[in-house]
Amino acid sequence: MPSHTSIRLIDVADAPAIAGHLTRDAEEFARWLPARPVGFSTTPGQVARIEQLLATHGSGGGWPGVIVADDAVIGQVTVSTIVRGPIQKGFLGYWVASAFQGQGHASRAVGLTLRVMTEELGLHRVEAHTQLENLGSHAVLRNNGFSPWGIAHAHIHIDGAWRDEMFWERTLTAGAPAPR
Repeated sequence: MPSHTSIRLIDVADAPAIAGHLTRDAEEFARWLPARPVGFSTTPGQVARIEQLLATHGSGGGWPGVIVADDAVIGQVTVSTIVRGPIQKGFLGYWVASAFQGQGHASRAVGLTLRVMTEELGLHRVEAHTQLENLGSHAVLRNNGFSPWGIAHAHIHIDGAWRDEMFWERTLTAGAPAPR
């Protein structure tokens, strides 16, 4: 039977679970995530990061969440770089611990985050980037109504090399009134 998936705003108390996943999955994630400073994957490193994310949230610049399955934190979903005014968009990022991948959690979490972006944050557009080889993330985004719109060559340095990335987009509020 599949696990229930939910999302919620991140909390400092989530730091040990996140640090544990990042430590266990360091080798698995190395191909997909940029290098991080020493101590990033420790509980204190995550406490500092979460505090920074929550400060950005408090100023309206982002929405940092965790992905929860059966009451356990299994990953993160984040709306970052929120742009207001005539743009009204945010950038979506997410990851799921390797032990929970392939079970639909990422697709469900992204769908729930799109609702947060529309209903709570009042955003009109969402964008995301994936590496060309990340077919799992391509499926997650397609399942949630995203369309690819371009490729940025040598866009991000990960695992010792410059990587191409595919850009994805989705409009959230077709026909919504313009911001005042």
